[in-house]
Amino acid sequence: MSWLPILAVAIVAFLLAAFVLRIPKPGWALMASALMLGLAGYAFQGNPGYAGAPKAAQEQVQEVSGEALVAARRGLFSPTDVVPDYLTVSDGFARRGRYKDAADVLKSSLRENPTHGEGWLALALALTEHTGGQVTPPAVQAFGRAEANLPGHPAPGYFLGTAFLRSGRPNEARQVWVDLLEKTPEDAPWHGDLTFRIAQVDQMIEMMRQMQEQHNEGG
Repeated sequence: MSWLPILAVAIVAFLLAAFVLRIPKPGWALMASALMLGLAGYAFQGNPGYAGAPKAAQEQVQEVSGEALVAARRGLFSPTDVVPDYLTVSDGFARRGRYKDAADVLKSSLRENPTHGEGWLALALALTEHTGGQVTPPAVQAFGRAEANLPGHPAPGYFLGTAFLRSGRPNEARQVWVDLLEKTPEDAPWHGDLTFRIAQVDQMIEMMRQMQEQHNEGG
């Protein structure tokens, strides 16, 4: 996937906010930071070099594509893993943006396969996308089941944190990633990326606090 269309959308979004919506200059840095953090998105592309080593790739200022969503999730698992038929069917629905159908297939199949971690993760993502990127209680529960059945794997925490961030909940995103970092060995391939991501969220939260203070003082 080319970076140029994605970058163009990001630039247009920034210009719209800064000059059309007339966000004050103190808010420009926050806007830019939010767009950069959107690079996490759901699409971790490139060559991770290791199953479970996610790298930020696609900016989420536009709707997540089903194709990218499935590719991102699959990219965090070994290509030699056996993919059950029900996950293949569900992924087919998700690739076409039919997230409710994808979730329905998984809900039924996971009753008989309750320990399939990737299946629970796929369900969590389908539920999140079906609600337009909102992290609902059923999605959080599915993320939790994925984590419980994928001990030591970064995917559930990475995706849940990204979903929180995408839905405008940076404090919750930070907490998820901090919890994940505490469980991550320092030599894990994703340790550095996760540390950087938390630092960026901290900057965003601090900017939001400063903007709120300026607003209160001005009011």
